[in-house]
Amino acid sequence: MADKIIYIENVGEVVFRHSAKAKYLNISVKPFYGVRVSVPAGLSFSNAAAFVDRKKSWIRMQLDKVKSYESEKLLIDEKSKYIPKHYTLHLFSNDEQKISLHISTGKIIVSHPTNYNLSSREVQLAIKKGIIEALRLEAKLFFPSRVRLLADRFGIEYRKLSIKNLKSRWGSCSNKNNINLNIHLMRLPDYLIDYVILHELAHTIHHNHSLKFWELLNNLTGNAKRLDKELKNFKIDYF
Repeated sequence: MADKIIYIENVGEVVFRHSAKAKYLNISVKPFYGVRVSVPAGLSFSNAAAFVDRKKSWIRMQLDKVKSYESEKLLIDEKSKYIPKHYTLHLFSNDEQKISLHISTGKIIVSHPTNYNLSSREVQLAIKKGIIEALRLEAKLFFPSRVRLLADRFGIEYRKLSIKNLKSRWGSCSNKNNINLNIHLMRLPDYLIDYVILHELAHTIHHNHSLKFWELLNNLTGNAKRLDKELKNFKIDYF
């Protein structure tokens, strides 16, 4: 069943969608998506709207938080510092009725209808999706050989390397010495990428942040505490 947009006073446009999986009516307020409501199959949109109307106070609070979050996010354009190191962003308007994303060698290409502008949510989401994919491609090319080189240089063994789009950490090391690295590391200066790799390699020897761990990491990096402090200046989730 098609979505229905209903205007709720003091809230604005709200998107309602019937869901076969929804057992209860669920209201979500997310950055760049606005207010969306999942409606159980047996409940009408009008009844769902009446429920949402009674929750306006809570929704307004969530919208205020979301708008504050969105205001901190930079608009991504061709000159953005978030474009991956080995890529350029190319934006085109066309007569088609849909947004398309294409990634080729060194290029992220987003094409959108002429009635969409750069700041529209749909165009921004396509750009950000392209950035994520480009970061993933860069990481898959760079990380395996770099981790192996640093591991061999310091005589450290690890079991397996995984490359992921992590939301809360730059990397991790499991008890089985499997290393995970975040694709967003590719946005960092090379020396900080190496620091994170060496940090996780050190965890294959000390699975904690004990004094012995920091002594080892300092021997590997030269100044672990300073590098760790620098790393904290970068955020993982920027959109």
